[in-house]
Amino acid sequence: MFNNYAKSELELMVGSNEKILWKGKPNKRCFILEGIFNPMLPFALAWFLFDSLFIATFIGGAATSGAPAVFSIFPLIFFLIHLMPVWIYLGGVIFVFRRYQHTEYIVTDKGVYISGGLFSYTCNMKPFTELARVNIHRGIIDQIIGVGDVVLTSNNIADYYNSDVRVNGRPVGTGFGITISDIKDYRKVFELIKKLQEDIYTDTMYPNALRPEENPGYRTKYNGLN
Repeated sequence: MFNNYAKSELELMVGSNEKILWKGKPNKRCFILEGIFNPMLPFALAWFLFDSLFIATFIGGAATSGAPAVFSIFPLIFFLIHLMPVWIYLGGVIFVFRRYQHTEYIVTDKGVYISGGLFSYTCNMKPFTELARVNIHRGIIDQIIGVGDVVLTSNNIADYYNSDVRVNGRPVGTGFGITISDIKDYRKVFELIKKLQEDIYTDTMYPNALRPEENPGYRTKYNGLN
């Protein structure tokens, strides 16, 4: 099903004993809009308006005082540095296309793979055995465009400190889990992951009393989707 084209970098990280059940990327339109209208926008806008008042006052005062232009250079450099939150926001918007290129999602019969990054490339894999809950989240832009997020919550506290993978400033590898963001078939992916998580978790919790005395190891193949 997925063997008729060149494999992406994320696909190459999938184990040879794993079967890819779904793969995709975020909706480009939604991804770009969320990159523009991200939580930092109000802060950056307020910061810019605040600094603009001082810059306008300074330029007006310098023009009326007749001071040499050289005395205006250092204050302007200060304001350019002071506008750093604005530059950070604009940088995030400018490089949104590069983040989109690095963002990809894969669901296998073992777990979920998510890639991301701006200048670097990061892959995060979460086995189904570590997932506690699966939820759907749809923001305002998601609802307008008709996409959604599948939020996978982990019971592993170590995930709280893993902040390598981010999408539009939002961590998709933190908060005790990972998120598949801005996908069209979010309901289908939600049902798929929910079934896989429940079936595989139930299998790992199989009572020891019902297991054979000799076990060569976990080599079973998942056939729940057949």
